Amino acid sequence: MLVVLSYPELEVLYEDCQMVAITAPYIAGFLAFRETPFLVEAVLRLQREKPSLVPQVIFVDGNGLLHHRGFGLACHLGVLTHLPCIGVAKNLLLVPGAPGKEEFKDQVKAMQKAGDSFSVTDTCGRVLGKALRSCDKSTKPIFVSVGHRISLDSALCLTLSCCRHRIPEPIRQKVLEGL
Repeated sequence: MLVVLSYPELEVLYEDCQMVAITAPYIAGFLAFRETPFLVEAVLRLQREKPSLVPQVIFVDGNGLLHHRGFGLACHLGVLTHLPCIGVAKNLLLVPGAPGKEEFKDQVKAMQKAGDSFSVTDTCGRVLGKALRSCDKSTKPIFVSVGHRISLDSALCLTLSCCRHRIPEPIRQKVLEGL
């Protein structure tokens, strides 16, 4: 499903929902190989049918650099569409070399208000993404990572500006429409 929203109003301008037959098996860490072809098709349909609505940035319900292989769904989609892409995950993907969920508990508790964040790094100190408290209503963070053609600071800023609730509206609308 592809949903295009206006910015900064966050009003739905376009929706594309297609039933697809997924033939690739689910293998943890390889989500992009199952989903990217269908997402690319949706972006191409949008470019053909409503070129004026092609988004300036795509939010993906998944990871970018914060991934086992350093190249998640947001990276795949961004590279294949040549569009800036941000990965937003609802749960921390355990990446080799990065601290586990237990080690983050104190940092999560320290986030007091919307916009508070901390870096998720590997053992070499390389920043893979950021945990973000996206709204005051929820203490559970989301995990933002670069997908393609955008800096982590810009991705974090845009993600926060698109959050009325815990999940950014472009992803939340996709989930609501898919029900």
